[in-house]
Amino acid sequence: MRKFLLCTTLLLGVFVFGQQKSTGIVNLTTNVRANFLLDNVTQTVTLTLIGPNDRWFGLQFGSFTNVEGMLAGQDLIWWNNVTVIDSRFNGEGFSPTTDGINNWTLVSNTNNTPSPGLRTLICTRPLTSGDANDFQFNFNDTSIDIAWARCNSASYTLNNHGGANRGYAVDTPFTNLGTAVFEQDEVQVYPNPSHGNFQISAKQPIQKIVVYSLTGKQLQEITPNAENPNQVQVSNELAKGVYLLNIFGEGLNTWKKVIVE
Repeated sequence: MRKFLLCTTLLLGVFVFGQQKSTGIVNLTTNVRANFLLDNVTQTVTLTLIGPNDRWFGLQFGSFTNVEGMLAGQDLIWWNNVTVIDSRFNGEGFSPTTDGINNWTLVSNTNNTPSPGLRTLICTRPLTSGDANDFQFNFNDTSIDIAWARCNSASYTLNNHGGANRGYAVDTPFTNLGTAVFEQDEVQVYPNPSHGNFQISAKQPIQKIVVYSLTGKQLQEITPNAENPNQVQVSNELAKGVYLLNIFGEGLNTWKKVIVE
């Protein structure tokens, strides 16, 4: 009976991961990053948007051929240094129009002070919002086009910024989380369960560890110490709960579950 339950658990784990896909953290510029996570079970998209904490920044996203971005009618989410705004562009040189309904829900707003520093925003919305002004996500899409912008002066508006403060990342690929490799021995997490202090050990150097909640929300990214990249010590960084660890290295992409009591 134990063997049957173990196999069932593993199969269910693969099925759940197969219902999610992500762009991973996309480094758009020095202090602007983004990650789209699509969940086919909950039919939601979670956007993690990182930008400067002393000014506005935003993303145009969807499917577009104008790589300069700011094309009229394109969907846009931006932070005005107070809240996130669901908008659409009216073309370059014109201020965007705020949607009548904000379909994005701001889940968390983490300000890494002192200024200037970084701000991390986590927002969610349905894949298909039913709003004609919104880009409608399709879980079967293999990529997404992204254009970003920020201001470099408090006096600049969203439609007025220099070339160094805008850019794009078209054809950004989605990775199906179901393609992760599950290897029992190549990575170990112990003690597990733990009280918040645990160690991750691998046979080859670890490049990064991305921590997710069971709902698929990305919580943090951990970079190993360069002196000992095969072992990562996590100390009191997670509250009580169950977490998923996506562990990357050269030729390594594996998932581990850790319980914090």
